[in-house]
Amino acid sequence: MNSSILLIYTGGTIGMKQDPETGALMPFNFNEILEEVPELKKFGCKIDTFSFEPPIDSSDIRTDFWIEIAKLIQKNYSLYDGFVILHGTDTMSYSASALSFMLENLQKPVIFTGSQLPIGMLRTDGKENLISSIEIAAAKDSEGRAMVPEVCIYFESQLYRGNRTTKYNAENFRAFRSANYPVLAEIGIHIKYNNAYIRYPETFSNELSIKTDLGTSVVILKIFPGISREIIEPILNINGLKAIILETYGSGNAPTAKWFIDLLKNAIDRGLIILNVTQCHAGKVDMDAYSTGILLKKIGVISGFDSTTEAALTKLFFILGQTDDNQNIKRMLQKNLRGEISNI
Repeated sequence: MNSSILLIYTGGTIGMKQDPETGALMPFNFNEILEEVPELKKFGCKIDTFSFEPPIDSSDIRTDFWIEIAKLIQKNYSLYDGFVILHGTDTMSYSASALSFMLENLQKPVIFTGSQLPIGMLRTDGKENLISSIEIAAAKDSEGRAMVPEVCIYFESQLYRGNRTTKYNAENFRAFRSANYPVLAEIGIHIKYNNAYIRYPETFSNELSIKTDLGTSVVILKIFPGISREIIEPILNINGLKAIILETYGSGNAPTAKWFIDLLKNAIDRGLIILNVTQCHAGKVDMDAYSTGILLKKIGVISGFDSTTEAALTKLFFILGQTDDNQNIKRMLQKNLRGEISNI
């Protein structure tokens, strides 16, 4: 049986056309996608479209948008074999990470893609990204199961696990990187699936469920040389704050000044969750490697291992929406829930 795909247009550069007279970029009617990409007619699968009205600039993405997407997928889950979500690149890694946690027992592909140039421009990267994403979303194995049953990002011949990505380049067609995890598929003349790295469900019989309660009382604090008590103390004392993502140096290192350690320790003693992720594009937090990391571990800072900041943030949102018990939160943070951290 031929696959059926739901193509969801949320906004972003890929859905823009250039006005031939003014040169201004304007969104086009995505129900007319076949006129813009006639190659889609050659697919042997059914492609339906759904457009957000009005389209959402990716800089304006909020958690209620993720909830709307999750509900849309749940509503249409039994009707389609895969989902392709067209999304602006700026926050695509956040959205893909969030959906990876929110969609529980996922057994079908959810592929995010977009473009650096509008699909109506001659040199656009949008057509190839769209066509390959649909082909991957429709792909099944010999038993009729999805080849890639997880939330992914496809960009410039590479298929990535969504919660392992970061937008790396604002100008190059290869906009995303997955520094700490191999690509799930490489697209050339043929599509080469790296099955050993694809996350498959333990059973294909469970029903999809969605988690839409998200706790957003989180801030990201990036450590930098010269950071002062006057900056950090007010942040740690924000009313209602539940968690901080501490972006540290290297393998999880931070200043050892007594005032800094005391502030963190007092905040943790009050019940604040502090999660340590590295500022580096690649590598992981290892708080046993150096004395500064050991000190953070001793006062109760939690390791984020090799997770991206995007995955750490959305994982915290997800966990804080499920429980307010600090021990449960700490335990879940150190578990590999959706392939967002390497096995530890």
